[in-house]
Amino acid sequence: MLTRLKVSGFKNLVDVDVRFGPFTCIAGANGVGKSNLFDAINFLRVLADRPLIDAALTVRDEAGRTTDIRSLFHRVGDRYDDRMSFEAEMIVPNEGFDDLGQKARASITFLRYAITLGYRRDNSHRSSGPLELIKEELEHVQTGKNAHQILFPHSNSWRKTALRGRRVSPFISTEGKEAKRVINLHPDNGMRRILSRSAASLPRTVLSTTNAAESPTAFLARHEMQSWRLLQLEPSSLRRPDEFTAPTRLGIDGSHLAATLYHLAQAHKTNGKSIQENAERIYSQLANRLAELIEDVYKISIDRDERRELLTLLVTGRDGTFHPARALSDGTLRFLALAVLELDPETRELLCFEEPENGIHPERIPAMLGLLQDIATDVNEAIGEDNPLRQVIVNTHSPVVVGQVPDDSLLVAELKESVRDQLRFKQVCFSCLPDTWRSKIPRNPVVSKGKLMAYLNPLAFVDNLNDGSSRRAVKRKHARTRRVVDREDLQLLLPFTQEAA
Repeated sequence: MLTRLKVSGFKNLVDVDVRFGPFTCIAGANGVGKSNLFDAINFLRVLADRPLIDAALTVRDEAGRTTDIRSLFHRVGDRYDDRMSFEAEMIVPNEGFDDLGQKARASITFLRYAITLGYRRDNSHRSSGPLELIKEELEHVQTGKNAHQILFPHSNSWRKTALRGRRVSPFISTEGKEAKRVINLHPDNGMRRILSRSAASLPRTVLSTTNAAESPTAFLARHEMQSWRLLQLEPSSLRRPDEFTAPTRLGIDGSHLAATLYHLAQAHKTNGKSIQENAERIYSQLANRLAELIEDVYKISIDRDERRELLTLLVTGRDGTFHPARALSDGTLRFLALAVLELDPETRELLCFEEPENGIHPERIPAMLGLLQDIATDVNEAIGEDNPLRQVIVNTHSPVVVGQVPDDSLLVAELKESVRDQLRFKQVCFSCLPDTWRSKIPRNPVVSKGKLMAYLNPLAFVDNLNDGSSRRAVKRKHARTRRVVDREDLQLLLPFTQEAA
């Protein structure tokens, strides 16, 4: 679980410091930088698993995937920053297993990971390309300060099950300068030997090389970061049936939905019930959840085609008509995929999800938001199988979403002007609402009521725009077109009329 992220020098993220709760919604206009924050989270995820250059090439730009590593660094005019830095505070699982089945137990579960990358102009080290590891650190957050570091409201039972252990020395540290700079891995399994590596020649982070035997706590930090997923649910992937041998974990694009649900229904046993009883319970819970989105839902099931060895998700309407996944709408499929994740106790991840309102009727958006909040851990209950340590971050520019989310879960992304080295530039700022837990943090930006009204009363806001060029474009192209909001028979029904605004 990511509780805090500081980023500087990455795209338009400069001196960004964001606190996250179990569920966070980031609202902002197109192009303001909401997705850049998701890219920073995803970049850290890939850095924990793959070489520096491979991680950099996974970061998306306007055209898709980046091919110019330099474009990842913050730029003002034609001047690029030479460094970008990241600092993440996270709660990691108390225990886990590596790929070889070795068990790891954390000596402390509240950790801070920091990394600084530099741009190497001479490209002298081909293994890491133009990126150089300047600093890498992994240390604990002091146990006595946990109550002050976890700022969102939570119960004592949740905190005691989430935050465990104690530690004095760091797990990863950096010492020396320039060519003599080394990254140290401090084992926490009783061994005394510190593993030191030259930073200049490292093709990947030290964290990405850890295992359960030598450094269990660092490995669990790595495992936690690898679980940060940017969901990009694609209708074509969600509609596709699965072979019997398909993976039983939902892909980031929504692939293997049928196989994941079938495995969940067959494998999850509780209270000594039979597999069939548990399957019916899982399907029933999923159908009840989907009924919050669409009314014509009677049953959900998986058709097992023995001849073709295919699994197909079916939704049965109240009239008995079967609808295979390929016949369902995009919004329904996205909702179903998230509902399956909510039912799976093995899903213990940070899920980033863009524009949850896509494909959802405005009247049904509260059902989608309720589902996303239910996926996240309940901070009023102890962590366990029925309340796994999960987290959800979404971004949006929908007024309906902004108006429906809890006020202490909302952050508003804004562009603000800054000056550095006598150069003016715009950077993204993530502001909270007044009288919420984030507003009590010293120097934390608070969104203005005027900016918030652009979401809560968008029609009146558009009518009062001072953008002359936009008005001229509208008048020139649609001079004789009456807008819906201009209809006289709707004026009394609008919450804010143009005159009242």
